[in-house]
Amino acid sequence: MNNSNNNDNSHHASAASASGMTVLAQVSDPHIREPGRLAYGRINTAPYLRDAVASIGRLAQTPDALVITGDLTDFGRAAEYDHLRELLAPLGDMPIYLLPGNHDERVQLRASFPEYTYWGTDGYVQYSVPVGGMQLVTLDTVTPGQSHGTLCKERLDWLAAELEKHSHKPVVIAMHHPPFQTLIGHMDQIGLLEGAAELEAIVSRFPNVERVICGHLHRSIQVRFGGTIAATIPSPAHQVCLDLAPDAASAWTLEPPGFALHALPQGGRLVSHLAASGAFEGPFPFHEGGKLID
Repeated sequence: MNNSNNNDNSHHASAASASGMTVLAQVSDPHIREPGRLAYGRINTAPYLRDAVASIGRLAQTPDALVITGDLTDFGRAAEYDHLRELLAPLGDMPIYLLPGNHDERVQLRASFPEYTYWGTDGYVQYSVPVGGMQLVTLDTVTPGQSHGTLCKERLDWLAAELEKHSHKPVVIAMHHPPFQTLIGHMDQIGLLEGAAELEAIVSRFPNVERVICGHLHRSIQVRFGGTIAATIPSPAHQVCLDLAPDAASAWTLEPPGFALHALPQGGRLVSHLAASGAFEGPFPFHEGGKLID
């Protein structure tokens, strides 16, 4: 198992970290295609990720880092990763941590981002890096050639050792497939089909695990898990339809896109915010002359 804490963007400093607060931005499931290609023959996902990147750039507190929890591209092709790099470029020197999803390809991902040394040179794409006052520990849930996810003993043993190593500080675990049932039938059929119970048993041993953050579902979902919270977030582009029937159709919708901010005040608890992606009117004042505007 390769594990590197190297980070070529370590000189980045945010307004949040200067105040003693650590802010981790999370984007998931951008599904980037080659320029001009449509995902599912209908949607150009690139402008949506461009909006999310711009939204992150407008935040009052610049995040210490961004993690993208899988399905970076639609088919794991070199041209798609090249397009992803271009779309992320406006973030400048902000550290970016990438995870593979079931639509990605590990070998090509590493080849397309050779400057990222945190994930080692081969094997599973999982790693552990410090982000401000927290430790970001990532898990690779990909099952090559399949849509569902798995966590084998090797990956779980690595996680347990990493959590033991960082048991003195707040930890955020990031992964693609959520380790819980979402009740969206067609998505649960391609969820984390191996290792979820074992993962929960490991997490329950470490009360310093503040959050398990996931992708794959293209929706905001939260579940109590191993003494902490496990959650998924919306995609910056398309969302999975909200239908809790076991035989719900596999379909997507253009509900509003979003991303997440996970903020850790010094000595406090992690607070997660779901943020809308895009530009909106405002801000407008609530008060004028010391009084609520009538």
